[in-house]
Amino acid sequence: MRRLASLLRPVRRAVLARRRLLAALLTAVAVAAGLHAASAEPPPDVAVLVAARDLPAGTVVGAHDVRRVGFAPGSVPAGLARDPAGRTLAAPMRAGEPLTDVRLVGPALTDGYPGLVAVPVRLPDAGMAGLLRVGDRIDLVSADPQGRSAEVVAADVPVLALPDTPTEVGAAGLSGRLVVVGAEPADVARIADASVRTFVTLAFSG
Repeated sequence: MRRLASLLRPVRRAVLARRRLLAALLTAVAVAAGLHAASAEPPPDVAVLVAARDLPAGTVVGAHDVRRVGFAPGSVPAGLARDPAGRTLAAPMRAGEPLTDVRLVGPALTDGYPGLVAVPVRLPDAGMAGLLRVGDRIDLVSADPQGRSAEVVAADVPVLALPDTPTEVGAAGLSGRLVVVGAEPADVARIADASVRTFVTLAFSG
């Protein structure tokens, strides 16, 4: 041990004699690293279309309804709508919210509803449709004006979108409002047939 201590003693003296120089070198390295980090250019922002103001469901998107905002690359949401002009909002949007495909009436509406397809249905009473909110679960009921018994044509379907078209007239000559629901493929033909031949009303699923 004494021999080892005697061998290390000169090394210790050399380190102590140069401690100020070593501290200065370490400080210089730290400063250089900090300056390099501060001067490095951040990654370029990604231009993302967001709502320019609060937009209600059913809005037909125009140029004045959106603006471009720079997002950091890691914060860009998936499914951005590249060309939303002229398309209809399926749900309300807050100002500054990114415009994605699930916010627009189209195939992406069924994301989150595996196995369902988006089906537009015209309800004859716009006030009835006004009671609905996106995400509600309803039963579609066919009521024949010729007096046949009413029947459920699709049960427990989710409301996917509420396009704001209350004054348009459908194929059967009925005014009202379109509602987009998610339906099983096997129910699509029955819904379409009922929409043309009968009044389609709704009941909230229990």
